[in-house]
Amino acid sequence: MLAFEEKKKSPATIKVVGVGGGGMNAIERMVSMNLEGVELIAMNTDEQVLERSHAPIKVALGAKLTRGMGAGGIPDIGAQAAMEDREKIMNVLKGADMVFITAGMGGGTGTGAAPIVAEVARELKALTVGVVTLPFIVEGDKRMSYAKQGQSNLRDRVDTLITIPNEAIFKVIDKKTSVGAAYKLIDDMLYRAVRGISNIINSTGFVNVDFADVRTVMGQNGDAVIGLGEGTGENRVAEALQSAIHHPLLNGKTIDGAQAVLINVVGGSDFALYEYHEIQKQIHEQVSKDAVIIVGFTEDETKDNHVSITVIATGYRRKDAAVGTPATQQQAQPQFKPQILPRTGTDDGGYRSPAQQGLDFPRVDATVQAAAYDIPTFLRKMPKVEG
Repeated sequence: MLAFEEKKKSPATIKVVGVGGGGMNAIERMVSMNLEGVELIAMNTDEQVLERSHAPIKVALGAKLTRGMGAGGIPDIGAQAAMEDREKIMNVLKGADMVFITAGMGGGTGTGAAPIVAEVARELKALTVGVVTLPFIVEGDKRMSYAKQGQSNLRDRVDTLITIPNEAIFKVIDKKTSVGAAYKLIDDMLYRAVRGISNIINSTGFVNVDFADVRTVMGQNGDAVIGLGEGTGENRVAEALQSAIHHPLLNGKTIDGAQAVLINVVGGSDFALYEYHEIQKQIHEQVSKDAVIIVGFTEDETKDNHVSITVIATGYRRKDAAVGTPATQQQAQPQFKPQILPRTGTDDGGYRSPAQQGLDFPRVDATVQAAAYDIPTFLRKMPKVEG
């Protein structure tokens, strides 16, 4: 096993915020997996859905605007709801060294509110990382356009943005995979992106990597991509590493285009120093000589004879940032751009009513089911299958 000198680190305060239905799904996954070393926060405009969350901290957004009934799929409403409760957001994020913001792009709350949450986090000087999904192509041009605009708005307000296209799920499932199982895989990708980075910061006793190192490579570093790999047996490291650096979520990108690579390795007590060195060596051979490489290791006693590797490649040029959607699928952008107004200490955070915005927001009862929030209509209507 590895036997590096153990050194104490001052733990960084890491907060993970799930915004909207998709973001809350990811938070639920993190709660169920007992993700340690982070504070989990759920934010939503739909109070009925928010009440069902198991997140330790829950923040209802825009109660005056939406009456707790959701954003109606309108990003402008989501943005206004977040601005209405900007002080609430600031209070729950205070003291954070790092803030992850996870959301599904294309709907109302996640698309509109996530950029506002990110702006608050940056104001508080926290390292801010967005981890978002893009909708399935068959969900329609309008939803994809909202998603791309939301992605752009968020990119302008975070240090690093990881985008996971839902469409990529078809590359890692088979025809018999149920809808529920497929969405769990998407949530697991979001979870592993957060866990990979937080483990590097929080783990002690094996590899001396601290928060300052992570801030250096992720601060204002543009877009990032994530690859996941698993391996067992004698060739477990080679198997896991190759799977990670050729993962479908890399969307054709190669790690040699990254300015920095963060790698989180989870293995058992039988994980050898030679294997750790081999991971560093193989990554070093594939990236630019100027690239920064950080490898963190976390021991899991249940992982003997097994290794999992999460590779997060950062620092891609922002003009290459349309990760996840082929060029042929890019759509004209809608006019959704949340207006971020300067605060004077006496204003209400830039809140404007729907009437002032010229928006017709219907007042309807929330009907979303607990297990189906933020799942596309075409999937919700499919017959339930096992697998």
